[in-house]
Amino acid sequence: MAPIADALTAAGITVWWDALIDSGAAFAKLIETQLNSASAVVVCWSATSVESDWVRDEAAHGRDRKCLVPISIDGTQGPLGFRQYHAVDFSSWKGGVDEPQLQSLVRGIAGVHGSGDAPRHVITPAPKPRGLSRRTMLLAGGGTVAVLAAGGIAWFNPFGGTAIRNSVAVLPFANLSGDPAQAYFSDGLSEEVRAALARNKRLKVAAPTSSNKFRERNEDARTIAGKLGVAFLLDGSVRRAGNTVRIAAELVDAATGFSKWSQTFERQMTDIFAVQSEIARTVAEALDIEVGATSSSEKTPGGTTNVQAYEAYLRGRAAFELSADEASDRDALAQFEAAIAADPNYAAARAARSRTLTAIANQYTKADKLRPLYDEAIAEAERAVKLAPDFADAQSALGYTLFTGRLDVRGARKPYEQSLSLGSGDADVLTRYAFYGARTGQFAAARKAVDRAISLDPLNPRAFRTLAAVLYAEHRYAESIAPGQKALSLNPKMGVAHAAIGDALFAMGKLPEALAAYKAEPSPSFALAGLAIVQHKLGDEAASQKALKDLVDQFGDAASYQQAQVFAQLGQTDAALGALDRARKGRDGGLGYMRNDPMIDSLRKTPRFIALLNELGFE
Repeated sequence: MAPIADALTAAGITVWWDALIDSGAAFAKLIETQLNSASAVVVCWSATSVESDWVRDEAAHGRDRKCLVPISIDGTQGPLGFRQYHAVDFSSWKGGVDEPQLQSLVRGIAGVHGSGDAPRHVITPAPKPRGLSRRTMLLAGGGTVAVLAAGGIAWFNPFGGTAIRNSVAVLPFANLSGDPAQAYFSDGLSEEVRAALARNKRLKVAAPTSSNKFRERNEDARTIAGKLGVAFLLDGSVRRAGNTVRIAAELVDAATGFSKWSQTFERQMTDIFAVQSEIARTVAEALDIEVGATSSSEKTPGGTTNVQAYEAYLRGRAAFELSADEASDRDALAQFEAAIAADPNYAAARAARSRTLTAIANQYTKADKLRPLYDEAIAEAERAVKLAPDFADAQSALGYTLFTGRLDVRGARKPYEQSLSLGSGDADVLTRYAFYGARTGQFAAARKAVDRAISLDPLNPRAFRTLAAVLYAEHRYAESIAPGQKALSLNPKMGVAHAAIGDALFAMGKLPEALAAYKAEPSPSFALAGLAIVQHKLGDEAASQKALKDLVDQFGDAASYQQAQVFAQLGQTDAALGALDRARKGRDGGLGYMRNDPMIDSLRKTPRFIALLNELGFE
């Protein structure tokens, strides 16, 4: 048990177990107190512990509180009454934090933790064992580990323990201009500073989605830093009057709440790029005293020195991040095109335009109009890469459009891998890579990338939805449900998350629960496909056929892949293969799922399916 406790502590979780009891302590009362306050109770089944009334009582306590996470340390099955809980087998575990057994345990702990308050990182390390107690010796090799509610969970810091000293979050700079329409500028400026800091490989910089949750500053610095898993916060404000910009920035040490550095800059707009670099450099130098995180003198790739182009790009990014509707995406597209018109060499604007074209194609375009949009998105990403080959976002955009828009599995591999190499500090780059890795069977790499993304962006629902997709693609259905639920807790309106949970429940044979999940899905194509499948399995053929008809009537060939899933589950092999052929002809991005999709397993041995898989470049 000691190596397991140490590994969980190294994964960022505060652990209490009975080796922490001093000799002679009133251990029964203390254990009960710890069991009542724990976020999760991990029972370690073994040939010895299944015979222990103590262990069964403690496990029952965790079960009754709905926070039991069982493992088996020697392959022994849990006793009667606990066998409905899957226990991860640790018998072949070598002791590493990155091994799949430990990562699975960490995800299980995070899953049961998710029903409570948002967990926080631990600022002080967990206490070390003080020696063997009488009870530990009686239970040698078995027992429980209680994970305290005050502790953190590894999803929020899977690559380290407590908040490491080289970690920093950039909060959205406050807009003091008196004009709410200027918020895009203050937000954009803070994001540009964050991006400059993230290029320093010795810093861990929290991603913007999580940092932006604290725009209103309703909590103190220590609380915010704890939720983001960082040791420092960079806060600031922007006041713009005409062509003059006044920027105040402050670096706060979360452990003390005191300012470590602050400075005010007043510049003309033409100097705005120098100010960004100066703030990033000064922050890195301030952290250098603590962690040796010296500033980078490299020029930021993909940028511009044209103020007009920069402002248009910031407006476009603000519109795109709304993710509101087609109108907001088309407004973003127009702004990115204005930025490119002002500076044709602005690679960041070209990469952003490529992603926006892809989003419009995916969500709002009829099947017969997809090809030209995807072709233009690919061409724009290629221009961005040519302008700035070391710009991670450009490489990521190219990989994404090749995979989604051209269904070029092999061609997408190189830019995706380059984006990963260049953008290890960018959560969006990491989640895109993880999506590709899951679809192409590179599961270990995909999990590593998405775990890193979550450590940088612990409040980003897209990252948790991606983790759910990775686990589902690996056919780890039960484990995929908790991150899907976490994504919905962060964004209850998120699309595809309910359907993803429904798919996992369906694969587990939990049909009524899957039906409820599909009914809650806001994305109609995913909801209708799921409903047609699960209602067929439940024997309601009328409802199944109605859902299928609605899917075809509303989306036509634009949902060819979902139609193939339905036909495959209905046992209509020829119809399913025909739908896949239509999907290929129309470049339906759903084909990216086909290598690992259990919904179409019945087609895998047919020559037409194998030929299509090879044609797309899946291995």
